[in-house]
Amino acid sequence: MTAINPESSPAAMAAEAELRRLAEAFHLPLLTVVADEMLDPELVARLPLDWARGHTALPVRYAEGLGVLLADPLNLDVPKHLSLLFNCELTPLLAPPAVILAAIEKCYFQRPGTPADFLAELSPPTVAAAPRADDLLQTSAHAPVSQLVNLILLGAVKAGASDVHLEPFESRLRVRYRVDGLLYEQASPPKHLEAALVSRLKVMAHMDISEKRLPQDGAARVRVGERELDVRVSTIPAAEGERVVLRLLNRAETLRPMDGLGMPPELLKEFQVLLRETSGMLLVCGPTGSGKTTTLYAALQQLDRAHTNILTIEDPIEYQLDEIGQMQVKPKIGLDFAEGLRHILRQDPDTIMVGEIRDAATAEIAVRASLTGHLVFSTLHTNDAAGAVLRMLDVGVEPYLLAAALRAALAQRLARRLCPACCRPAELTPADLVWLEDAGIAPAGAPALQGAGPGCPDCLEGYRGRVGLFELLAMRPALAALVRAGSCDAAELRAAAGSEGLRSLGQDGWGKACAGLTSMEELRRAIGRVG
Repeated sequence: MTAINPESSPAAMAAEAELRRLAEAFHLPLLTVVADEMLDPELVARLPLDWARGHTALPVRYAEGLGVLLADPLNLDVPKHLSLLFNCELTPLLAPPAVILAAIEKCYFQRPGTPADFLAELSPPTVAAAPRADDLLQTSAHAPVSQLVNLILLGAVKAGASDVHLEPFESRLRVRYRVDGLLYEQASPPKHLEAALVSRLKVMAHMDISEKRLPQDGAARVRVGERELDVRVSTIPAAEGERVVLRLLNRAETLRPMDGLGMPPELLKEFQVLLRETSGMLLVCGPTGSGKTTTLYAALQQLDRAHTNILTIEDPIEYQLDEIGQMQVKPKIGLDFAEGLRHILRQDPDTIMVGEIRDAATAEIAVRASLTGHLVFSTLHTNDAAGAVLRMLDVGVEPYLLAAALRAALAQRLARRLCPACCRPAELTPADLVWLEDAGIAPAGAPALQGAGPGCPDCLEGYRGRVGLFELLAMRPALAALVRAGSCDAAELRAAAGSEGLRSLGQDGWGKACAGLTSMEELRRAIGRVG
């Protein structure tokens, strides 16, 4: 009999004792962990999800036969019904309810079923939109269009996609998932379902289904078992219909600890020292989709939320953070970043996060706030850390103010991570050597790897997941003097920062390529032109 890990609460200890008593009284095996090999999605193909949850029971593979996980050994109807269904006897297995429910969610998540399978069985008649669905794992009771939407979203979750694109063309409707920064085409629904699919998504996102001429934005929340996902929905009118993009916001991916971002140890240590500052400005820069918000959220969670007042103004608020006040900008009523920041300063803040500096007014208020005893975080869309300094000067911030306010600028990118199962050695190409030379890197015969063509069952085209690339430009005295002079350019800033130990994006990327984390081809794609 497997022992249960002790819990500190009296209720948990009582539940443990009761489970052990029941297991001994009924001579049943007691499981506290359900191994992956016990779960078989084919066993639950004919069992509704509600039935499994309602009875807290799940058929599993056990001892070269079948077993059934039970929370109550007195519920004799469950083994009887399952024996009739499978035409064999099932061994009763006692397990805590929480363990059984977790196994149910995992097994149903692995259940086969893709949009391609569904579309192959779908008959051609036009289908109307259906009521809103809550759980993506539960589709059998819904109309075909609802099932198809759920399967598209569930497929995106299983693939680890960040976005889903529905793109109308003259004779077809294309569906693509964005996985690790690149778009991959999926099974295409028939063209006659386009209107019903778009209407269904609009209903889920609380949008006006009758308005097809203007762009719309909305939001929905769906569940995958017990896990909730936020979905941002955007529609625009296109030549052949309405184009829809869904952004899937995965809390587990966005809310990461600082040491889980992939920063080099020296850079991470320096950045954490900067987080202990009580005033000044920290900028995170990079293109859209480079992980800037994830880095800012990780930084905010490092701060002392119990004894300081932390406020943010964002567009949109991607996730609600515990013990942090968050404001959503609303341009339609005049609440932009600049106006919201003015009001935040009246709320006695210690730390402020501004989602993005887009104009001179926001930049000026943020800089002045950082000079009056506030720690200010924000983002900029620039190619590197030196570009963040120049952008602030370009929007009208006085050089002497910027030199005094800016503590550091962190530039970052996300490069696809090589699949360890199928990556293979590669020779540096002439394009690679030119890129390395522009980045000031001498390869010196270092090994390089590349993805293996179409990849393997564990990856896409030889890549799986992403790794962060970083450079941190800290405003040290020599650099501050150069900024204060107001006549520097990007090359001068990079040279001055390099002389004080700046490790560029290219150098960080090359280090990760040498460590086998990514490839030179991916570095050139993610970072682009250097020098």
